Amino acid sequence: MKHLKPMVIKFIATFIMLFVILNLFFGMSFAKVVFISLSLTIISYSFGDVEILPRTNNTIASLADFGLSLVTIWFLSAAVTYFNRSPLFISSLISAAAITIFEYFFHKYMLSFFQKQTDRVLPRPRPLPANFQTETSEEIRPKIEKNHENK
Repeated sequence: MKHLKPMVIKFIATFIMLFVILNLFFGMSFAKVVFISLSLTIISYSFGDVEILPRTNNTIASLADFGLSLVTIWFLSAAVTYFNRSPLFISSLISAAAITIFEYFFHKYMLSFFQKQTDRVLPRPRPLPANFQTETSEEIRPKIEKNHENK
């Protein structure tokens, strides 16, 4: 239940951006935009905001959301429309860029939202201990004996 409010905010913002870009500029139908927005919201929230963001920082999570948005929008647009392939990629690229800008600010909200919910900072994975071993010797340089007698 605590995830409902952020998902609704994310869905509304995603829908508005995709409606403007895909419907008004590229002529995709309203129902297809709703389907893509809902699918992208669920996929992006569960992977980007719940899994990636707590383990990394805002920049990495935003870049991951860009790739995820680009692939998801491109794949779903190709599955539900009969457009030529080049407008699909261009429209997907523009949509993913717009969503990434929103995601950057949404991640800041998510960090503060979950910090208020749990009254603590989101956990970060602890790095594995580095067990390095080195081999040492007593000599740095070998001793070269100079025997002038054996020449």
